[in-house]
Amino acid sequence: MVGWSGRRKFFTILFFTFPTLLGILIFSVYPITVNTYISFTNRNKSHPNPDCEAGLNNIMVPTCWPMFREKAPKGLGTPYGIIEPWYKNYADVMGTLFSPEAGLALLSLVVAIVPLALTNFVDQRLERQIPRPISSSLVWIVGILVVVVLGWLLQVPKAFSTLMETGDFLVVVLRTLIFVVLRVPFSFVMGLVLALILNSNYLKGRTFFRVALFVPWAASSMAILMALVWQFFFREQGTINAVLTVLGLPTKVWLNDPVSAFAAIVVTDVWFSYSFYMVVILGALQSVPAEVYEAAEMDGAGWWRQLISITLPLIRPAILPATVLTSITAFQMFGTAYAITGGGPGVVGKPGATEFVMVYAFKQIFQTQNYGRATAFAVIIFLMLFSATLFSNRYLRITKGAYE
Repeated sequence: MVGWSGRRKFFTILFFTFPTLLGILIFSVYPITVNTYISFTNRNKSHPNPDCEAGLNNIMVPTCWPMFREKAPKGLGTPYGIIEPWYKNYADVMGTLFSPEAGLALLSLVVAIVPLALTNFVDQRLERQIPRPISSSLVWIVGILVVVVLGWLLQVPKAFSTLMETGDFLVVVLRTLIFVVLRVPFSFVMGLVLALILNSNYLKGRTFFRVALFVPWAASSMAILMALVWQFFFREQGTINAVLTVLGLPTKVWLNDPVSAFAAIVVTDVWFSYSFYMVVILGALQSVPAEVYEAAEMDGAGWWRQLISITLPLIRPAILPATVLTSITAFQMFGTAYAITGGGPGVVGKPGATEFVMVYAFKQIFQTQNYGRATAFAVIIFLMLFSATLFSNRYLRITKGAYE
């Protein structure tokens, strides 16, 4: 039996953790639960209000509880309820992704990419052998050649086009992933370079430069306002075209071209995010013992070898969690794209060139007012991000070494 001391310890812990647990329930669990429920309903501008008639069927619907029932506005349409079939919103979001043609196209892409995983496995196995029989570069060259040949045999470009025609979901997610793949490495490289410079003992006024270079991250709290400043840079009569005119170079309507508009969003968001990497890496560099670099110099290792073999491996426990966090925030980016391009440029009926997942969800809610479909889209994105986080923590071991 648990004695008084055990119960006292339990209630003491519960007393201090209760505010946090309550906050999680109110601001995380409750919204997720309500949104998941709405994703299975026909709620839209024609069905704005729940059916809050008395009965056991409505007990589990939060918006039908007595505290909300009296305050619910009267809608013009019939009350919303569970849609028939219950998965219709999810099917509408996914489009024809589960059709036989799309499944075959997806299988072709997976088969074409499998050699890259095998190449990584072979490269790791060869790395354990001393001396190594085949160089890493040769292994990866062979792997990439196999991927190219398989891609040609399986008609990967045609398969990719088939997948892009399944609906808006894959188009929006793919564009967002391309944005993440471009934004995160650029932010990392810029943050790493600046952190290495600020960590140098030869730099005068390091405190001033650390504060000055931290400003973009601090300004990210006003992302939409700062994004409007960047929008002025890329306007037809903006700063960039004014400079090009002075230099006698041709100007361009940057935000009306899909490629240049996409690049503008990447550049702007890199400016917002590099400071986070810089601060994280700079803090990690402070923990690297100077004796390690002194020993490396005595062994004849140059700056580049020290960076690759000493600096990056030792700051890995700080870099990888920051990369996962940055990737998730980049995937959920909204303010920059919406303020600069509004998700465009694009054509009517199709997602714009910069209509990333959050911009697409925003338009679904506030423009089409199709709440059921929008929440279904949000639930799918949540599951994707949750799975990616679990994968990075379980298989990539992003926190390995952080507590050793």
